[in-house]
Amino acid sequence: MRIAVIADTHDKYPPTLPERLRAADEIWHLGDVCAPETLAEFELLGVPLTVVLGNNDEHPWPLTRDLVRGGCRFHLVHIPPRRAPAGAEFVLHGHTHVPRDETDPAGVRWLNPGCITRPNRGAPASWAWLILEQGAAPRWTTVAL
Repeated sequence: MRIAVIADTHDKYPPTLPERLRAADEIWHLGDVCAPETLAEFELLGVPLTVVLGNNDEHPWPLTRDLVRGGCRFHLVHIPPRRAPAGAEFVLHGHTHVPRDETDPAGVRWLNPGCITRPNRGAPASWAWLILEQGAAPRWTTVAL
């Protein structure tokens, strides 16, 4: 399974991005979409789109989503919590505009795809692929724009 993970579009994205996500089985947006119309081209791809509420969003998306894919438990949120929620193996977040792939002492993996439109701290604009294959550890690859 190939999951495209994006965050912090803030009403815009490069025109080539929807086509780059066409190969996704799912798309996860980790908040700060801003205007819901921003998602129209991604919805036209015909793959499931999961969105969580960002601190700049006014749409009634959920604040968090807990998903199980490939036997792994994922917690999706915009602003990273201080601690991983009970049962989460992976916490995916946006907000900081900086890509992240870290594992904490409890073994929870923290992932951030970076920012589509306004990267921070010298990081390039980016998004990520989360690849889930049976019998293999999940793979996370950040893609610069």
